Amino acid sequence: MQPIQWFDPESSTYTYLLIDETTRDAVLIDPVDTQLEHDLAALKEHNVRLNWILETHAHADHITSAGQLIEHTGAKAAVPAGCGIQSAARQLQDGDVIEFGGESIRAIHTPGHTAGSMSFLWRNNVFTGDTLLIDGCGRTDFQSGSADALYTSITERLFTLPPETLVWPAHDYRGRAHSSIGHERAHNSRLAHKTRAEFIAIMDALHLPKPRRIDEAVPANLWLGVQHHAGAVDDDAPKVAAGYAGDVSPELAWRWWQSGKAVFVDIRTQAEREWVGFVPDALHVAWKEWPGMAMNPEFDAQIRSVVDASGGKPLVMLCRSGVRSIAAAKRATELGLTAYNILEGFEGDPDAVAHRSSRGGWRYRGLPWRQN
Repeated sequence: MQPIQWFDPESSTYTYLLIDETTRDAVLIDPVDTQLEHDLAALKEHNVRLNWILETHAHADHITSAGQLIEHTGAKAAVPAGCGIQSAARQLQDGDVIEFGGESIRAIHTPGHTAGSMSFLWRNNVFTGDTLLIDGCGRTDFQSGSADALYTSITERLFTLPPETLVWPAHDYRGRAHSSIGHERAHNSRLAHKTRAEFIAIMDALHLPKPRRIDEAVPANLWLGVQHHAGAVDDDAPKVAAGYAGDVSPELAWRWWQSGKAVFVDIRTQAEREWVGFVPDALHVAWKEWPGMAMNPEFDAQIRSVVDASGGKPLVMLCRSGVRSIAAAKRATELGLTAYNILEGFEGDPDAVAHRSSRGGWRYRGLPWRQN
């Protein structure tokens, strides 16, 4: 059994799907946001249930789709503990095991490209991220990189695996799909037969240009690809989006709702509404619910009923982080409805968190919300 490999041509990134053929449980490694629709279609095509999304590190050259996949599929994210990636269900330490169906994957801490970088061992396959590439390795000149640590990770951790172990990297720029530990140990141009000092000298002399998307990608990837819109958001017009009507600021959504132009739908769980606060008179159609944040099986019927009762008005959807509401807006669009996502969610903007006003109610971005 080999992994299923997908390629993103813009970032030259490989994504891997691992499947337990008996249970159809699955794991996805290093997904890319621009490939989200492809990945969702592929999961359906292979008839699998996505259990886990694994990240080898916080990428600098693309944005992960992990946060969106979590909301679409109900999967959980597992990430290296040393990378500072927030909101994942599990922070992995060296030697931790991820189980899916009857299969298991072991995490191997392989710092050097970044301090937290991990590789993942599954059967006779090792997914090396940017640590070990085919005839190369990841750069070490940013994100807490260290050529010395990378040399140790590769020579003392990866190269000690059986030589027939297949190497599946996060990137390749020459169309090569995989290699093997034995081949890389004997032929890798940066590492084979090189001393530690020689390797460090090679890495120090690279002088590579800064990754084009690093300033955008790293902050987003620290939140599983959910971008917190720190810049100004147009309060007067929707922002174009793929797969649904568009993104709107909280202010614009509020005005539409107050003027009767749109229906306000809160898709958070009932527990979140009771804990954080809820919008008075907004309609509640949960995308997921406790226990276990399971998908709401009645979502389609409930959201159709909302639109029918409102005379076909557009929907503006709110969640806590701004991720579930994207998934819900896309699903509503698939049902033939007009649906917008409210940017940032209820707690998405750290400078505009809801707070209790002197009059006893809750306010968010100057808009009235209440707890009970």
